[in-house]
Amino acid sequence: MIAPEQDRYAWTLESAHRLRSGQLASLDLERIAEELEEMGRSEKHALSSHLKVLMLHLLKWRHQPSFRGLSWRLSITNARDEIQELLEDSPSLRRQLPDLIKRRYPVARQRAILETGLPEATFPIECPFKIEQLLDAEYWA
Repeated sequence: MIAPEQDRYAWTLESAHRLRSGQLASLDLERIAEELEEMGRSEKHALSSHLKVLMLHLLKWRHQPSFRGLSWRLSITNARDEIQELLEDSPSLRRQLPDLIKRRYPVARQRAILETGLPEATFPIECPFKIEQLLDAEYWA
């Protein structure tokens, strides 16, 4: 059997084949469990990353109206699209949204301060966007 350190993709395909054919004794079940947990963490991390980008650009959109352009619009739209796809593929991640927003907003806020050069006081300490607003394609701050 191929080791995941040698070729992770080949290892996953081979492990899936062995699972389907009932060759359980030849599988590293602990490693498979670890890989499954890592897949879950990866999905959560992707959601977190897209939320941060979305909040950052919505903050900039709100506080720098004269700089609104196609780039920000595309970034906001893309982040929402990616978030929606993640939530469709893994609906249980929706329960993670409040915590992820709370954890990632301070980073988005700090980035907005750095990128805009506006005073810290311009940006609220707490996230000013409701979950529904973040996910609403028609909401533009």
